[in-house]
Amino acid sequence: MKNIVFFGAPGAGKGTQAKKLAEKYSLIHISTGDVLRSEVNNQTDLGKKAQQYMQDGNLVPDDLIISMVEKIIAANIDGQGFILDGFPRTTPQAEALDKMFEKYNISISDALFLDVPKDELVKRLQKRAEIEGRDDDKDLSVIENRINVYNQKTAPVIDYYFEQGKLKKIQGLGDISEIFQSIIKSIS
Repeated sequence: MKNIVFFGAPGAGKGTQAKKLAEKYSLIHISTGDVLRSEVNNQTDLGKKAQQYMQDGNLVPDDLIISMVEKIIAANIDGQGFILDGFPRTTPQAEALDKMFEKYNISISDALFLDVPKDELVKRLQKRAEIEGRDDDKDLSVIENRINVYNQKTAPVIDYYFEQGKLKKIQGLGDISEIFQSIIKSIS
């Protein structure tokens, strides 16, 4: 069973690469961002709670995200494995994920970190706003806040997985297929 954590700043390309990995290895792709946007669009209780956090470019509280992820994992525990795209975003989430996986007698195989410079992140997010119409990518102040929140809250997760010997740092600049090949080499 292959269980991969995929993280990087907003706009790093996590979603694009995670989808390709999920397809290649037949993994269950858990994108917390996609799930949250769906919850918001469907006006569920979780969506209503999460909406204001997301509109401001802030992280949705750990307890909401952790319970959401566990439901998906429990429902798919007999699969080939998981790729967690955008989760964990904080060290407490990483610790909770380890405990959750321990409960199911599985563990993280690899923690992939897509490294992309800030100026490129901003360009990508603005382009994604044009193409996909995502509200959280339209406002430059929200983009700046999202990157700042990432640097404060999510960047420490890099150290968490480095200390476990699971971290693989991937250069996130270049052609999508070249980046994908770098990822494949790093987890083979």
